[in-house]
Amino acid sequence: MSLLALLIAPLQLTSTSDIFWAAPAILLAALMIAWAAEASQYFIAQAFALAILAWMQTLPEFAVEAVFAWTRQLPLLLANLTGALRLLTGLGWPVIYFTAAVSHRRRAKKPLRSIELESHQSVEVIALLPPLLYAAIVVAKGSLTILDSIVLIAIYLAYLWLLRKLPPEAPESMEELEAIPRAIVCAPRARRIAIIAILFVAGGLAIYFAARPFAESLLAIAAAVGVPSFVLVQWVAPVISEFPELASTTYFARTVDRAPMALMNMVSSNINQWTLLVAMLPLFYSLSLGQVASIPLDAQQRAELLLTLGQALVGAMFLLNMSLAWWEACALFVMFTIPFIHPAAEKIVIIVYFAWAGIELLRLLRTGRAPAAMRQFAETWRSHIA
Repeated sequence: MSLLALLIAPLQLTSTSDIFWAAPAILLAALMIAWAAEASQYFIAQAFALAILAWMQTLPEFAVEAVFAWTRQLPLLLANLTGALRLLTGLGWPVIYFTAAVSHRRRAKKPLRSIELESHQSVEVIALLPPLLYAAIVVAKGSLTILDSIVLIAIYLAYLWLLRKLPPEAPESMEELEAIPRAIVCAPRARRIAIIAILFVAGGLAIYFAARPFAESLLAIAAAVGVPSFVLVQWVAPVISEFPELASTTYFARTVDRAPMALMNMVSSNINQWTLLVAMLPLFYSLSLGQVASIPLDAQQRAELLLTLGQALVGAMFLLNMSLAWWEACALFVMFTIPFIHPAAEKIVIIVYFAWAGIELLRLLRTGRAPAAMRQFAETWRSHIA
């Protein structure tokens, strides 16, 4: 089958056994891209590198969503997106804190109260807010359009522009790199460039050829076992594709000094999925139809998007004081697990999220001064951007 035919053919419910090669292929591709990106970030400014690394690490999500958008599987369009985002914030952020806390307890013999962010990381914290606010507009109007794509892409490009203005930082030491990226970095220049290029190309090709069978096998499994396809796509796909990112950020979080960088890697992933990944959906959908079209959001999609947005807003409010406290990490994890334990409680969780975000906002306004993230962002703007 040609590449074009592979792209435009309608989705088929293939054999459920395809998952046994497609899922490992997606995982291996994500690992190869993560290794190449981690080695590459050793040679460029850290903040910009983390943004690129985060984008590379989420390529599997982009591929799966592209398949559903191109084949016009409208009910499933937000499944992988919302699952991945909730996994990053509800599981990824707490795992980073708990990993750093355990390591800190072992080394310093005292508890870690919070992960304290560095001043320049206020850029990532503030950059998380615009896509979340725009997501609220998308939920309110109940559709995704090409105009939304333009706005979200503009938000992401502005974010990258801000990161490019930041000064380079001291690179992480060789000891802090994982074994494979460290071996790449230590290789002679020509070999290093070749290895990085091969990993990116091989990972990209593996994702291209595995994404469609992976998506089709998920639908086949859902039909075979009687599980709603939305649920299977929402959680199985992100768990596989996000594994390399969870593994690498957990590796970074082994030391308290690198925990802020690990957390910002997750925040960068949140930003690129709320912007580029959402923006891609109406673009691919319109291209598949051959005309400009909007994507209507049904009741389930709006509810899932609301739940994901509520969690993200609470997480963003937590970071506005430039730290992630122990109780905040615990709260994110508990709230993340409740819908799994009691699915009927999902509406209550949505209400709690938005009420909590509102309370945090009122608490900040009552202090009469801007939160730390905004003050430090203003200082960073004056020092490096203005």
